[in-house]
Amino acid sequence: MDPIALKAEFPILHQEINGHPLVYLDNAATTQKPRVVLDAIRKYYEWDNANVHRGVHTLGSRATDAYEGAREKVARFLNAASTREIIFTRGTTTALNMVASGYARSVLREGDEIVITPMEHHSNLIPWQQAAKATGSTLKYIPLQPDGTVSLEDVEKTVTEQTKIVSITYVSNVLGTVNPIAEIAKIAHRKGAVLVVDGAQSTPHLKVDVRALDVDFYAFSGHKMCGPTGIGALYGKSQLLERMEPVEYGGEMIDFVELYDSTWKDLPWKFEGGTPIIAGAVGLGAAIDFLEQIGLQQIDAHEKKLTRYAMERLSAIDDLKIYGPREERAGLVTFNLGDVHPHDVATVLDTYGIAVRAGHHCCQPLMRWLEVSATARASFYLYNTEQDVDRLVDALVKTKEFFG
Repeated sequence: MDPIALKAEFPILHQEINGHPLVYLDNAATTQKPRVVLDAIRKYYEWDNANVHRGVHTLGSRATDAYEGAREKVARFLNAASTREIIFTRGTTTALNMVASGYARSVLREGDEIVITPMEHHSNLIPWQQAAKATGSTLKYIPLQPDGTVSLEDVEKTVTEQTKIVSITYVSNVLGTVNPIAEIAKIAHRKGAVLVVDGAQSTPHLKVDVRALDVDFYAFSGHKMCGPTGIGALYGKSQLLERMEPVEYGGEMIDFVELYDSTWKDLPWKFEGGTPIIAGAVGLGAAIDFLEQIGLQQIDAHEKKLTRYAMERLSAIDDLKIYGPREERAGLVTFNLGDVHPHDVATVLDTYGIAVRAGHHCCQPLMRWLEVSATARASFYLYNTEQDVDRLVDALVKTKEFFG
């Protein structure tokens, strides 16, 4: 894999910011889009635009084929057993909320437990807070190790016979921690719980096999994997989706409507009320084709190599503190530079054309666990290079000098 050649496929990366070539290191927030994805969306609107599942005319048939074809690509990408197990959503947040509302609230009772971790993104924390309040169940946390990892011994202790749902991120968007999902699934299932996985930070970077992992629900977003914003998917085992109630009602998701009652369509359409995100699904399908052509294993290997290089170079900067595990971690480095506020760090880096994220990263409980108010984060993807890391390091040295 050649990241320099791949960079040529991304039009937005070929510009200057404040007189410097852009170095984009905010990929954990959103990735840039290659020409093939932009072309696929434009082609849909210029050639196939129509509503799906309704019209019998040619445009309607082509739009439906494109939309359902994208679902087939997602099912294959995740190794789902069937397209019935793939629900298109606005993204990870919507998908996790669907599970917390449509599934959790129908199965949880007073005294039941929901188990998560302090490293969760707010999208995988607040829905469970609300589900616990609505059902009288208890929200519990698996403690973190000092390096920001989770031990299976602590999972065993925290998940009990009263636990009905375990929900955990595959990859932390702050720490870079890669959680042992397959092993956690075994523990959860042995104790009678279902496992929900936030796959926002794992799906773009790792080869995900939902059947090998044996997860019950899995959520991800398209915009973090070269696809457009506003599209994502929820995978769920068909037997669980059959039990799950829709959370949105209206057209498209109904089978038959009477004056006082209605019935729902079969999976997956009973969860896709209204006109779906057709162009988004087409763009996501094109992004999956693009990533599969490169190979997820190659992307993962490239990011790990780049992260090791970044950790080595950043660790040489005095007063720079890196958070998260030192060894096995995903392609991001979260840090603070002395007592300089992360927003100030990011602002100065931007003057050198370098885009990083600064703030609490939608992980305020984790920030409190780290005993900081915010951090800066550089996150890598398939088009980043060691030269990008060098630019970041040089700019951080200048930032340190600027603030004395």
